[in-house]
Amino acid sequence: MTRCGTIVLAGRPNVGKSTLLNALVGEHLAIVSPKPQSTRLPVVGLLTKGDTQYIFTDSPGLLEPEYQLHEAMRAAALRAIDDAEVIAYLHPLTEYPAPPLPIVAGLKLTPRAPIVTVYTKSDLAPSRPDTLAVSAKTGAGIESMLATLRDRLPEGPFHYNPDELATQPMRFFAAEFIREAAFELLHEELPYSVACEIDEFREAAEPVYIRAVLYVERDSQKGIVIGEGGRTIKALGAAARAKIEALLGQRVFLDLHVKVLPKWRRDEPSLKRLGYAAS
Repeated sequence: MTRCGTIVLAGRPNVGKSTLLNALVGEHLAIVSPKPQSTRLPVVGLLTKGDTQYIFTDSPGLLEPEYQLHEAMRAAALRAIDDAEVIAYLHPLTEYPAPPLPIVAGLKLTPRAPIVTVYTKSDLAPSRPDTLAVSAKTGAGIESMLATLRDRLPEGPFHYNPDELATQPMRFFAAEFIREAAFELLHEELPYSVACEIDEFREAAEPVYIRAVLYVERDSQKGIVIGEGGRTIKALGAAARAKIEALLGQRVFLDLHVKVLPKWRRDEPSLKRLGYAAS
């Protein structure tokens, strides 16, 4: 009998959730950055292996909210935990032992789904007996992790075609890759003030045509993102285009613009418009 179910990758910011998701599905789907809190929306990746289909959700890090965007990110993480059939609670092996998930998540009740504690970044710390530890960098421990998760998944038919790697539309990943490029090229706090919206996505065109808008909160930030003579926005667009082309397997024309959306991180209507808050 086949097994299939949703597994949320949960934990604090920067514990390696996105890197592990990418390693599991064998494709760069989720934003990876040394800067914490880069994941704002859940990213769903699929792995079909033999008689088992794993539906992994890379959720935003569990953090103490400072403003409305953080509140929306935390709410999305808690919804993913609530909807999951198995919870893979990720915590760095370098910070052993892991505190209980309900404490980290600020939950009054223990989640209904079984919790599997997975220690990440095992290549940076000595192994410990009786711990499930993985390294997304080397692949060590991933097969053991999958076997442990499989035992907890319900029996049932696959939900998706075995060849599929993701459930979200390509325009979602295009926006995420543009934002990832912003995290790579912009400094200090500026990437946290950047949001991306896809205005137009013509996948049938050759090359694929994507018109996107980067939103910042202040005019001074707009000038920094554009850069002298448009240098920064050109570099950002080139980096994002390469990421999108790698996933699409097609050439892309990325038409990128920068606009000011004042204080969007603290404005509920703006968060809804950008897809960060429930409508």
